Amino acid sequence: MPLNKVSVSILLSEKSASVYCISEESSVAHAVSEMNRQRVGSIIVKKEDSICGIFTERDVLTRVVSAGRDPETTPVRDVMTENFQFITPETSVEDAMQRMTDKRVRHLPVLDEGHLLGMVSIGDVTRWLLKVNEMEAENLRRYVFSEYPG
Repeated sequence: MPLNKVSVSILLSEKSASVYCISEESSVAHAVSEMNRQRVGSIIVKKEDSICGIFTERDVLTRVVSAGRDPETTPVRDVMTENFQFITPETSVEDAMQRMTDKRVRHLPVLDEGHLLGMVSIGDVTRWLLKVNEMEAENLRRYVFSEYPG
C-alpha cells in the first residue's frame, strides 16, 4: 500500500477522536498537569473558540524550564507555539511523516477549514505502519505457503 496514496484520515478513524484543549489563560502548571492526566505530549491552546497555538513537552523544556519561568504563574499563551504545523484530512501519511521529520515535530493537528478534527502523532503513524507491515508479511506468508485466498 503506497504511503502517498493513503490519507491521514485513516489514522484518525482508528484512534480516539479526543483532542485535548486548554485556554490560553491557563498556567503552564495546569497545562502540564492536564497533559500528564491525559497521557499526551501536546495540547491545543484556544482563545475563545479558535485555535491560537499548541503547547508541547518541548515547549515546557525550552521555553519554561530552560528560561527559568515559574510554571504556576506563566500563562500558556506566553510559551506556546503559535505558528504550528498542521495537516488536513487529505494529507497523505507519507507527507505527514515528511513534515514531522523536516519540521522536527511529533504532533500534527488535523484541521479542515479551521475546524479541529483530530491530532496525529508520530506514535500513531508508527503504530499504523507496523500494522500495515504485519498484514503484508502475513499475506506474503500465506501466498508462499499456498494459503492465500486470491
